[in-house]
Amino acid sequence: MKERRNEFSGEHPRILFLSSILLMDRVLRYTSCLDAISARGFETTLMTTSGAQDSSLKSNGTLPFPAVKPYRMFPYNYLRRFNDFLWDAQNPNPSRESAGRLFRHAGLSSRMRLIKRTAELTAPLLSADLTERGLEKLLLTASRSPEGSAWLRENRPRLVLATGPHRFNDEAIVGEARRLGLPVAAFITSWDNLSTKNRMVFTYDGFIVWSEQMKNELHQYYPYSREKPVFVVGAPQFDLFFQERFRQSRMEFCRRNELDPGKPIIVYGLGSPNFSPGEWYAVDHLVKQISSGKLGDAQLIVRPHPLFDNGRLRERLKTFYPRVVVQKTSNPELAVTARFQDAEQIGDWVNTFRHADVVVNFSSTITVDAAIFDRPVVNLDFDPSPGSPQQQLYREVNHVWTHFKPLAESGGIWLVNNLDEMSDAVRTYLAQPELHREQRRWIADYVCGFQDGQSGERMAEAIIELAQAAGRR
Repeated sequence: MKERRNEFSGEHPRILFLSSILLMDRVLRYTSCLDAISARGFETTLMTTSGAQDSSLKSNGTLPFPAVKPYRMFPYNYLRRFNDFLWDAQNPNPSRESAGRLFRHAGLSSRMRLIKRTAELTAPLLSADLTERGLEKLLLTASRSPEGSAWLRENRPRLVLATGPHRFNDEAIVGEARRLGLPVAAFITSWDNLSTKNRMVFTYDGFIVWSEQMKNELHQYYPYSREKPVFVVGAPQFDLFFQERFRQSRMEFCRRNELDPGKPIIVYGLGSPNFSPGEWYAVDHLVKQISSGKLGDAQLIVRPHPLFDNGRLRERLKTFYPRVVVQKTSNPELAVTARFQDAEQIGDWVNTFRHADVVVNFSSTITVDAAIFDRPVVNLDFDPSPGSPQQQLYREVNHVWTHFKPLAESGGIWLVNNLDEMSDAVRTYLAQPELHREQRRWIADYVCGFQDGQSGERMAEAIIELAQAAGRR
């Protein structure tokens, strides 16, 4: 069979994908995105931080991420923080203002506080846009990955796609690509990144986002993006929810997780223990309620976030087995950037929410996972820690932070204000799972944009269009 040649040259132009987090690795490994691009005559290379650990990824199209050095604090990182503070002062963002006031700025050094104050005082006098462009020129004078630069010079990809443009490793290779004059594009990893993360300083030639809402936020926070192509493709990670290869019957799923398929399944999806350590007390309460039979003959799956699964929770809760099961969501022996999820762990992720009867969490993307499968969601609107030291944070994430406020106030999730209310909400949903169904459907539509399992295909088409435009230039 003849190889299909790219219509813009006699060569096979290369597209380089950067991936430094398992949340993107699973998109690139398990959706149709890379195959669709290859079918159009492009070569694809995946440069990933999990490439050295996962033997299933070792092929001609996958490389371990090259070594990356940090910027020196002075002047690079000091000026980066000045730029962040300047943008925050000139363009107030409810999510970042709340996070700064409640926890981010509390631990600032005296020097960083001075930088913050200087940015606030000079905000009426400076152009944040011009300041950021000047900072970008400065950052481009620093080579953070000579190894990455050498690969780029040798292979000259038609397009470099950062799938984590806010992340330490991706940004370094983007900087090297910009220094060499190579086109770069950004896939915004998740729906909260634009409103909660620090600035993306480097200029991109195009963007790929989940939804129209994310596109609007991109234009708001990065005005230059209005003159760049922005593609709305849906959330490719959720394509996996629609793939037959990951579909398991309730019987099969329960057998794998040592559960009883005839009993209700409650899922508690944990977030970052650094952000919300009080969630443990909600889990502990549910464990006691289930063990005492106060939630009927139910079972509990505790699902750690795959980036924070350290294995300790399984040991801590093993005495409550088999009524309480703690899933293994990644390999806790690996560094966070080196973690990946194999097909069995992907199957657990997909089918946990397919077969859950009620899902409990604190304001995470797990809410969307559950909504796609029309599973009732109980969401904490209080800090369950003794004394509730983070009460204000829990409230503001739900009612101030711009990515989650529409969900929290949609009526599609049950906000609870104490542990007893949490138990009552779970009990009610077990009896009436149809409650709030229409509102849950709205949540899934609002966040994802598409729910047809074809976002990887749309992502591929967007990347091809960006690469072809780069070739014409």
